[in-house]
Amino acid sequence: MGDLTVNEAVAGYALRTPATLVDSCVLIDVLADDAEWASWSLDQLEKQASAGPLVINPLILAELAARYERAADLEAALAGLPLLREPLPWDAAFLAGQAFRVYRLAAGVKTSPMPDFYIGAHALVRGMRLLTRDVRRYRNYFPKLYIVGPMA
Repeated sequence: MGDLTVNEAVAGYALRTPATLVDSCVLIDVLADDAEWASWSLDQLEKQASAGPLVINPLILAELAARYERAADLEAALAGLPLLREPLPWDAAFLAGQAFRVYRLAAGVKTSPMPDFYIGAHALVRGMRLLTRDVRRYRNYFPKLYIVGPMA
């Protein structure tokens, strides 16, 4: 994991501009105008944007891409949102692997790390908040992660 430990990643949170990594479920709510969640997700995007940058990574973009036939259509849909793109940090790979290890020890059936493990690890390593509706899943594997979500 290089020179960065989990504790240093968490401690560094207070020293950085508070960015928010936006989980794909929140963006899907807004882009699909989900009847149940669009309003909540849009309100949270606006609230988090007023506190700092909103960020996505390649995995989040990939999860969104499944809903579009052309890359240009996806780009057009995202154009109205103030999203910064950040690559996955190398240090996040180790944390994602550790989360996957915990998952497998708890009888998880997937055979390779799931995108959520990389997304949670990315937010933790970079000291970002995570905006998601999947609070329980992230809390289980990243208990020190600052999560913004329903009843978080």
